[in-house]
Amino acid sequence: MTNEIRIYVADLAAYNNGTLHGAWIDATGDLNEIWDQVNAMLKASPEPMSEEYAIHDYEGFGTYKISEYEAMEAVHKIAVFIEEHGALGAEVLDYSCGEIDRAEEILNDSYNGEYKSVADFAEQLTEDTSEIPKHLEYYIDYDKMGRDMELNGDIFTIETAFEEVHIFWNN
Repeated sequence: MTNEIRIYVADLAAYNNGTLHGAWIDATGDLNEIWDQVNAMLKASPEPMSEEYAIHDYEGFGTYKISEYEAMEAVHKIAVFIEEHGALGAEVLDYSCGEIDRAEEILNDSYNGEYKSVADFAEQLTEDTSEIPKHLEYYIDYDKMGRDMELNGDIFTIETAFEEVHIFWNN
């Protein structure tokens, strides 16, 4: 994921007439400044009376997908959220279908930490919650235990990179 969270705003009048005209805009900046940049881009259009725009590209939003006609206020809120919470925030936002309040709730109330695998989480959980006799330790299959927790809906996971599995409790 790129460090910059930005959108490419295109002038639709120019686009519809075969000319690419637009601007990359920092989506985390002040909302009024974003609008000023959109309006300046439209004013500088090679087409007279340009007033419509669309988001034709974006960077830094992780797996979260921005719609071509997403409201600028929503794009700004999403960008600020991702700036604050990073790649994990983008993944949780995608998981919560773009509902920022729900994503905040998940991060604050359900997050249980980062592990190399679900099996590592199951092993840590077992060690923290019960004492297993030494002679039985080798019979526990943490891979299956973790898989079952996920399949039963007790937890859900988000993988942000190799051996970066984030575990969340399902509430």
